[in-house]
Amino acid sequence: MKVDADGFSFNFTDALDAFVFDEKDKSKPTYHGQPMKAVDIIVELPDAYIFVEMKDFNDPFLYEMEDMTTDQEGDEKQTRFKWLKNYLKYKYRDSYLFRHAEQKVDKPIHYICLLTFDNALNTVMRKALVKELPVGLASKRWKQGIVTSCQVVNVANWNANFPKWPVSRGVAAFSPF
Repeated sequence: MKVDADGFSFNFTDALDAFVFDEKDKSKPTYHGQPMKAVDIIVELPDAYIFVEMKDFNDPFLYEMEDMTTDQEGDEKQTRFKWLKNYLKYKYRDSYLFRHAEQKVDKPIHYICLLTFDNALNTVMRKALVKELPVGLASKRWKQGIVTSCQVVNVANWNANFPKWPVSRGVAAFSPF
C-alpha cells in the first residue's frame, strides 16, 4: 500500500490500511477537520497501528547541541529542540485522542518519527519523547498505555529497521521550518 506525504513515499506492504491522516483536502474521507494536531500517516496492520510523523529539515545544525560558540547559541538550540519535542509529542497525543473518539485504539500503537537528523540527535529526541508521551503503562491505575513504542529515525535507519516498509524521498521534500 503506497502512501505519499510531505515529500516522502512509503510502501506499507503488509498494511490493512494506510492513509494520510493530516489530510488537508476536505473532500477526502480521511480529512478529520478538527482543530487538533495530526500525525502525517496512520497505518493499520493486522496486530497494530503505526502513527508516522515526518519532518525534513533544511538545516539540522540549528538543533545540534555540539559545536556551540556562545551560551546564547546553546540557549537558542535548546529552545528549538524543546519546541520540536513538544510539537512531536502533541501531534501524537492529539492523533491518539482523535482515534480514541473514533474507537480506533483497539490495537497497540507504535509512533515513528522520521526526521532528517543524524543518528545521535535522533537518539536524544527519542529518549525525550519516550519520557513525555509516555511509552507503556505510566501509572499504576492505567489499564492501557497510550503508546507501545516510540522510534525516531532518519531515512537510512527507517529502511534498515523497517525493510518491509521502504521509504524514499519524493521530488520536493517539505520543510515547515
